[in-house]
Amino acid sequence: MLTAHLIAYAIATMRIVAQGIDLIECERIGQIWKRHGQRFLTRLLTDAEIRYVKRYKDAVPSVAGRFAAKEAILKVLGTGWRGKIAWRDMEILNDTQGQPHVTLSGECARIAETLGITRIVTSITHTPNYAAATTLGLDERS
Repeated sequence: MLTAHLIAYAIATMRIVAQGIDLIECERIGQIWKRHGQRFLTRLLTDAEIRYVKRYKDAVPSVAGRFAAKEAILKVLGTGWRGKIAWRDMEILNDTQGQPHVTLSGECARIAETLGITRIVTSITHTPNYAAATTLGLDERS
């Protein structure tokens, strides 16, 4: 998931504050999406994330991957999904090479700052059946 060189770089130059991982069945996400339609997507994903996942003929694995990454981020933050946290407070967009980048806002950003997390890195993988993500909360000031 997270590449060995990224982990080595993180260990050498940053303090790892927390780690999270999540695994989800794509079928479960597909059923929720089918049952709740666009309302599900707009609650879970930002507008930019929705545009990204809809590029795929079968968007379910990509949506499931984003869901798993957001669950892993909540584990890094140590909160679970509660209180003032919103799914859209976490945005995961891919750069031109396909690497996902995390941007936090709202309550998630506030909690990360409290924990001393200055950067979140994530890696997402998926098949037609499963999606998984692993996430690190880093303090780049170390």
